[in-house]
Amino acid sequence: MNLPTRLAILGLLCVLAYAPTLRIPLLEDDYVNLSESQTYGAPSQLPVLLNHAVYRVRATSFWSIYPMFRSFGVQALPYHLLSLALHICNTWLLFAIALAWPAMRRAAFWAAAFFAVHEGHQEAVMWFTAIAELWSFFFGAIALWCWQKDRWWGAAALALSLLSKESSIVFLALFFLAAPSRDWRKCVPYAAVAAVITGSIFVTMSSSFRFSDGSFSLHAPFWITWPRGVGRVLWIWGWLAGAVVWWLGDIKSKRASLLALAWIAVSLSPYIFWTYSTEIPSRETYIASAGLALLFGLAMSFLPDRRLVAAIAAVVLVHNVGYIWDKKRAQFVARAEPTNQLIALARSTPLPIFVRCFPLNDWTAKEAVHTATGRPESDLIWNQAEARARGAVDFCVTLPSSRRRSSSPSR
Repeated sequence: MNLPTRLAILGLLCVLAYAPTLRIPLLEDDYVNLSESQTYGAPSQLPVLLNHAVYRVRATSFWSIYPMFRSFGVQALPYHLLSLALHICNTWLLFAIALAWPAMRRAAFWAAAFFAVHEGHQEAVMWFTAIAELWSFFFGAIALWCWQKDRWWGAAALALSLLSKESSIVFLALFFLAAPSRDWRKCVPYAAVAAVITGSIFVTMSSSFRFSDGSFSLHAPFWITWPRGVGRVLWIWGWLAGAVVWWLGDIKSKRASLLALAWIAVSLSPYIFWTYSTEIPSRETYIASAGLALLFGLAMSFLPDRRLVAAIAAVVLVHNVGYIWDKKRAQFVARAEPTNQLIALARSTPLPIFVRCFPLNDWTAKEAVHTATGRPESDLIWNQAEARARGAVDFCVTLPSSRRRSSSPSR
């Protein structure tokens, strides 16, 4: 197959896997981000954004959401189309990185194909608020490819990756894996960019809620979180792929498989010092799953029988696509339902609304209703006495018993 054909197939695989995303409503956090983008995403508000300790390293999300909200309002489809388009671009970028990486060249197409349909990182593609993960990978992968190809503008791409999410710092370590023979003096521009942007996080840490709410600690059980995260990323296709490489592969391919495992471990390292969970959400395995894809691609490249290759490819496709289309889509729709019901009532009545039962906090509900309808936040009431005094309409979310779940749709 020629290059355009391969790129077209990879793009179609992304669409096949994540087409259900296009029919998912916006979730409660999406409305909050749409609203905040109007404050932090406007060109005139650049100084405000860059002075914000947390949102500064989410800048690319706000810059992309701001014009979309002004153009499309709260229509879900355009936002999901952007996420899908970024996932397609990221799949192509992984293909390009593998082609430029001698140890992974033979695995390039199968690795990108697996990455295109993989369900393990689905939250990054299906939940629009997680678009920071996609931007982080997009610019970080460009920086990595530039490093491989000795392109001078790679440092600018890394800067944008770091302005997408602070965990993008892992791409510096991935440089060592993908092109260890490069002249490391040329790493100075990349290191300088990383030092400035990452350093600014610690300079302003006193005003960042991420450092003050106890979420992170060097005393967190990273010895549990890290191996558990790597194991979950590998399950189940990574374990099988690793066995195939070590059974059929030569010494070079075995070394390449270790590089893929290192990619996974390095990519998960920013999340191992959480204090509130030893389970890393699926959206934050997006970069790590590229390492899994490389491992899978290596295994497929060593299978001797084309019929066996076709059979495994079909099983992988059905497993991942089926899981996204069936289970994950239903979880996202169920999560969106309470907020959609509340917004629908807010649009249908001019009266205040007494929220008697709702699976989310009042601040999120108020932001969602205000963003979607323009109604003031004071029109949502949680106090029964105030509701009676203002003649409010009662609201209590109604869901079938099988769908009464307010948890995150991550695995």
